[in-house]
Amino acid sequence: MTQPGSDHLLTLHPLTLFAGLSVLARGSRAEVAQALASAIRARRNEVLLAFDDHTGQVVDLDWRGSDAEIAARYTHSAPDDSHTAATQLPRGPGRPRLGVTAREVTLLPAHWEWLATQRGGASVTLRRLVDEARRASATADRARASRDAAYRFLHAIAGDLPGFEEVSRALFADDRARMTQLMADWPRDVCDYAWRLLDA
Repeated sequence: MTQPGSDHLLTLHPLTLFAGLSVLARGSRAEVAQALASAIRARRNEVLLAFDDHTGQVVDLDWRGSDAEIAARYTHSAPDDSHTAATQLPRGPGRPRLGVTAREVTLLPAHWEWLATQRGGASVTLRRLVDEARRASATADRARASRDAAYRFLHAIAGDLPGFEEVSRALFADDRARMTQLMADWPRDVCDYAWRLLDA
């Protein structure tokens, strides 16, 4: 059962609430928390799990209080004082802040020598190379993220279902036909949500 927690981080991702192996509710964090509270008050016997529709992760929701209190909790966020203070500081002379974060990079001497010959210097060149690599791997990265999301969900909810290990192997082998065959007798809501995450 999802328990009250300190997870007040707001997200734009919708959530899906499962009661046992069936979908009970879908919607915003506030809407799903309200549905969770109603289910707990009704003393439902099923295990209640809320999942992030983007990552497939189980989300802890604070279901305490009235529906209005739950809505207020998940609809409004406190301003970040440090961010507010930073934005109110007077801007001095020089180049504007670009959100750049300085961190240590370890390279071999030959790498530094090559970077020194590039137009714009080392930082500009490294940023360009990272952007090019991100674009080149975008499709594979999305596929991997979707597969990982589906696995997180299945591991949390379907670990005791027949054929789970074989389904997991088929998932990581990208064998959808095998997955469909193995999941044929699984609850429909579990299958539909797994495919939804995989196709995101």
